[in-house]
Amino acid sequence: MLPNLIGGKWRQPRGCPALPLYNPATGEVIEHAPLSPEADVAEAVAAAAHAGSRWAATPVMERTRLMFNYKALLERHFEELAAIVTRNHGKTLEEARGEVRRGIEMVDFACAAPTLLQGRTLRAVNTAIDQDYYRYPLGVVGGIVPFNFPVMIPLWMFPLAVVSGNTFVLKPSERTPLGAIRLAQLFAEAGFPDGVLNLVHGAADTVNALLAAPEVRGISFVGSEPAARHVYQEAARHGKRVQAAGGAKNHIFVLPDADWELATSAIIASAFGNAGERCLAGSVAVGVGGAAAQLTARLEQAARKLRLGCGTDPGVDMGPVVADDHRRRVLGHIERAADQGAHIVVDGRRPEYVDRPGFFVGPTIVDRVTPAMAAGREEIFGPVLALSQVDDVRQAIDLVNRLPLGNMAAVFTGSGSTARQFRDQVECGMIGINVGVAQPLAFYPFSGWKSSFYGDLHLQGSDGIDFYTRKKIVVSRW
Repeated sequence: MLPNLIGGKWRQPRGCPALPLYNPATGEVIEHAPLSPEADVAEAVAAAAHAGSRWAATPVMERTRLMFNYKALLERHFEELAAIVTRNHGKTLEEARGEVRRGIEMVDFACAAPTLLQGRTLRAVNTAIDQDYYRYPLGVVGGIVPFNFPVMIPLWMFPLAVVSGNTFVLKPSERTPLGAIRLAQLFAEAGFPDGVLNLVHGAADTVNALLAAPEVRGISFVGSEPAARHVYQEAARHGKRVQAAGGAKNHIFVLPDADWELATSAIIASAFGNAGERCLAGSVAVGVGGAAAQLTARLEQAARKLRLGCGTDPGVDMGPVVADDHRRRVLGHIERAADQGAHIVVDGRRPEYVDRPGFFVGPTIVDRVTPAMAAGREEIFGPVLALSQVDDVRQAIDLVNRLPLGNMAAVFTGSGSTARQFRDQVECGMIGINVGVAQPLAFYPFSGWKSSFYGDLHLQGSDGIDFYTRKKIVVSRW
């Protein structure tokens, strides 16, 4: 059974059940993750609090030097981390490398702490009075991460938090915790003091214990919309600062004047990359005006060429989904779409996809989907692409704006005025213009809107710095 990291010591949890961890490509059990009791969470929080005052007083240049050490270790173990992701999650090795790279980019950003943490001064705001503001750490911060990016998303959180002077308690996904464990081991090897980063395994009860812990001042979360709403409400009820990124139903629109080769390859990558298990996946492709028929034909042809298999095998385009229960859920969505009148263009339930070891679902395209159908409005989080059509750009914008979720929307067009209209009027936090996955780099916020995000300050970028610090204003007369 996997151990917890508490105050610099790896410890076996005390008397608790455990969940099996699988290699999704084979279905074999590779480890067991404990469902840690509340007492373990309390010990991890206490260890973080004990380390907090000394760590907050550590000079920013020393914290930054340690972060540079950590960055070097992550680079040195890059391929090892990618292999862990593929084995525990199932994505292809190339996708895993991309994940690790995006995570390290967040560490790159954190290494700019001496600049990012600067305050501001204004001399002589009034007669003989100066005014300054300084940034101070929150204290103990908790991070709760999802299964789909087990290395990248922890690196969105704790490097920026700890370089800002906070200490951290990380709760990895109970499905894919192996990457987080290796990150924590390398963190200690980089020279960070005991207790600065703690790690506790578990599921809902562990999360709720972290949300209720009085010493925890802030919570960072990424997951589904219902879970994000719960974390936001519970953490706020306990007086904590919260950033909770939730679900998505991302629409990609294609106009007749689009670059069709670019649009087709980008939509296929967006919908089926990571087996559709990402909150920036394009889940509905919409032909605008006369584009629908050509869009369907091109996507069908491209999807049928995708190769399924173990992520470490050469030439594989798509790996399995993370677990058997999730596979059954995705297959149920395909069945439901057919029952509600959608036309299955490419069927991921075919025997060559599902009658094999592991948790595979083939690339699936369902056509004639309307917003009233589940496939048109609910997050499936699997390799299922819905197709729809609208008459014009105004209808496209209205279609997105009626949705309760607002993570990403994208448009493929050769018209600058159309792109500008789409950019300004669509109610989503991330917009792609001739881009199928509008993921911001580390120095910009991951900016979901509406029910795709609960809180005020997003993950990444300057929002992340603002989230993990408090501003103190000093007004002085000398």
